[in-house]
Amino acid sequence: MHPDERVRIETPEQVALELPIAGIGSRFLAVAIDTLLQIALAIGTVLALGYGARMLPDAVPRFFTLLGPAAAILVLFCIYWGYFAFFEILWQGRTPGKRIAGIRVIHQSGRPMTSIECIGRNLMRGVDILPGMYGVGLITMLCNKQNRRLGDFVAGTLVVHDKALDSVTPTWGEQASAEALAPELRKLTPDDLVLIETYLNRRYEVDQVVRVTTAQRIVAMVAQKAGMTKPAEQRDDDFLEGIARQLRNTASFR
Repeated sequence: MHPDERVRIETPEQVALELPIAGIGSRFLAVAIDTLLQIALAIGTVLALGYGARMLPDAVPRFFTLLGPAAAILVLFCIYWGYFAFFEILWQGRTPGKRIAGIRVIHQSGRPMTSIECIGRNLMRGVDILPGMYGVGLITMLCNKQNRRLGDFVAGTLVVHDKALDSVTPTWGEQASAEALAPELRKLTPDDLVLIETYLNRRYEVDQVVRVTTAQRIVAMVAQKAGMTKPAEQRDDDFLEGIARQLRNTASFR
């Protein structure tokens, strides 16, 4: 596959995003780094628990001395099976290795993964890794254009290069407006468009209360600056999408 191949995602909010698919090399670099970190964590755990067990006084019953190995087994199990899911949930599709490699996991719809999707994806890692060195996963990735392993198919996810917001160009609809920009909207600046699109692209990543409050503030700012009134029956998000679409379809805002 060509390294610059991209996937076009039509998000539910009518934003078309083109994201570069992460190549096999980037993904293996990330998993190699994560594996080394897992090994380091495992060694540190064994040494810490072993040293702690040796520090116990002789008067401690033998039952308690057996807790060290049992705890080590439990921690090693969590490191092996929980490492990827923990970081991908915490960092929205990124592990330490993925952050270094500049890639992340997203849902094929363009939204962040849910916790359930993340756990399901990583449970399939036990199959993808067979018979060793991710043999099954590698064969699966070579057989599809989006480099998806079995876990990606199960969870409906993609691995893409992590891009800054200003490097992702949204397309608000496919039809360019042939009409002149409304006189009221000429009072808005490119910075206002950036503010609106930043909110629209990030709205599902914030708390619901923060999202509603932010939308209301931006709508109020746009309405006051442009001297227009939002229809009472129209949702704040729909209003802002319409404004952004009109501004984007005007040459001066491209």
